[in-house]
Amino acid sequence: MAEITRKELVLALIAAGEHPRLAGLDLSGLQLQALDLHGADLSGANLHGADLHLVNLSGAVLRGAVLHSTRLSSANLAEADLTGADLTQSDLSGAILSNAILRRACLRHAILYRADLRGAELVQADLVGARLDESCLYGADLAQADLLGASTIRADTRAAKLGGARMPDGTVHG
Repeated sequence: MAEITRKELVLALIAAGEHPRLAGLDLSGLQLQALDLHGADLSGANLHGADLHLVNLSGAVLRGAVLHSTRLSSANLAEADLTGADLTQSDLSGAILSNAILRRACLRHAILYRADLRGAELVQADLVGARLDESCLYGADLAQADLLGASTIRADTRAAKLGGARMPDGTVHG
């Protein structure tokens, strides 16, 4: 009897229909570039070190997911729910995170260069050492977020809510 690989199983689940339920699965290290996973349930999934370049995760649920060191460059995460997700050291360069929920998410040392975070909810998010250069945070809610040591060169923070946020220099905003 032939054995199916982990990647073949995941691709079969994805192909089975819209909004696949992949909650809690171990998808670590998989090459999943350019897949359409919009609306998928990946709550608690382990995607550590996975390659999700150009993946469509718009409207997906990734609550508590492990995305440590994951490549999400140019991915679409618009309106995704990443509450409590671990995105430590992940590459989100050019990613679309508009209106995404990143409440209490860990983005320590993540690369968010030119990321679109318009209207995103980053309340109590950990952005220590994150690179937010040239990102768009217009209207984002960063209340009580920790931005200590973050790089925000030419980031658009107009209309962003920063109440209680710890700024890159260590001061607490208003």
